[in-house]
Amino acid sequence: MLHIYNTLSRAKEPLKTVEPGQVRMYVCGMTVYDFCHLGHARMLVSFDVVQRWLRCSGYQVNYVRNITDIDDKIIRRAVQSGRRMNEVTSFYIDAMHADEQALGVAAPDAEPRATEHVGEMLGIIKLLEDKGLAYQSDDGDVNYAVREFPGYGKLSGKSLDDLRAGERVAVASAKRDPLDFVLWKSAKADEPPESKWDSPYGMGRPGWHIECSAMSKALLDLPLDIHGGGPDLKFPHHENEIAQTEGAFGGSLASIWMHCGPLMVDADKMSKSLGNFRTIRATVAADAGLPDDQARYEANPREAEMLRFFIVRNHYRSPQNYAPDNLLDAQNALDRLYQTLHNVPAEPIEIDWSAPAARAFREAMDDDFNTAGAVAVLFELSTEANRTGSATTAGLLRSLGGVLGLLQADPARYLQSPSRYQRSGSADTVLSGEQIEALIQARADAKQQRNFAEADRIRSELQAAGVELEDKAGGVTQWRRA
Repeated sequence: MLHIYNTLSRAKEPLKTVEPGQVRMYVCGMTVYDFCHLGHARMLVSFDVVQRWLRCSGYQVNYVRNITDIDDKIIRRAVQSGRRMNEVTSFYIDAMHADEQALGVAAPDAEPRATEHVGEMLGIIKLLEDKGLAYQSDDGDVNYAVREFPGYGKLSGKSLDDLRAGERVAVASAKRDPLDFVLWKSAKADEPPESKWDSPYGMGRPGWHIECSAMSKALLDLPLDIHGGGPDLKFPHHENEIAQTEGAFGGSLASIWMHCGPLMVDADKMSKSLGNFRTIRATVAADAGLPDDQARYEANPREAEMLRFFIVRNHYRSPQNYAPDNLLDAQNALDRLYQTLHNVPAEPIEIDWSAPAARAFREAMDDDFNTAGAVAVLFELSTEANRTGSATTAGLLRSLGGVLGLLQADPARYLQSPSRYQRSGSADTVLSGEQIEALIQARADAKQQRNFAEADRIRSELQAAGVELEDKAGGVTQWRRA
């Protein structure tokens, strides 16, 4: 049985869904005012693996991941760039989708936008007001009365006395309590017209937290089986979601809460606010000089799969450190698996989950999506396939890799693709496939003429450029980038 670590109970629990065989999963998505960075990549890939394994385990999954397309940062970006808000958000949504495609992240079953659900948000605010959990302050904002909700703090484990206002919760004198957070923001005169909606509380826009309460209820109903997101959302965002949803409708918002671990850079979390982030596109784009006015791009398939592998080889809840050397290590490790599939062509197979390796893979994934353990199984299969030359073993390696969204490229094409994250070679010596083939032919001609010194020189030139040759029977030479 699948067990998942529940942030709410702080323990692993068996997955027990509201409807047998069906999973309703809601994950908080992006605020689309800038390009996604590698911390976002970790969240996207982690929950993509979750939904893949749930489906592989026989569940019918309804996976919803929202888009925040109304927010202070979006308004600021629109004003600074002289564009309308929907132009800004459409551009960065396209960019996000390009990143997802590069990383092999499947589209969610639904991708609601906050601006499409303002009516539902106002309905929840009215319910909260009627129950004494919301009030309109003198500045026109509608706030949630945190101390009126008895369960506040149960997700984060914080007491009310320890709590501080969250990153997006402004502490204003108009609030009854500095811990109260905004549900509806009164419009300001200098804000663009498209950022304002009419409401019983005057012109304004929704606060950040109310969005997900409305969208999860509208698309999945309550309770959710799984609610997930990045590590920084546990407080205040998810804590506030619980207060809003459970305060308005009673019952439970979600049975299991999942949070992936942070991506660290020198002991600090990667984030835009700290300025220590690296974007997905800068890491995997085939054109490293991609301009900032281009949303969609072509990814380098080898580097894109390397980044996915870099994320998947770690358990989703553990902190993970970003460094160029770690990407290099991930590239080299993934290359070894592809080298196996190149040396031992895989036989297409259907996974027999009773087989020892497949059973070990399943046991790892059923233990809170332990992808680190599952990847260890892949390397054990790689060792066995190299030792025995078994096409069936290689087929199981490829099929189990596919469950994680890995190892589905043609091995020869993959190994011949250039990468900035490789063991040898340098940016100054990257050769095109045509150049490599020409040098291999020149080496063959030199050998035919018994000019072995020239043949050795060409081989050394290719090695210096990070290209390894393998001479096969019949005079055939295969090559790969090292």
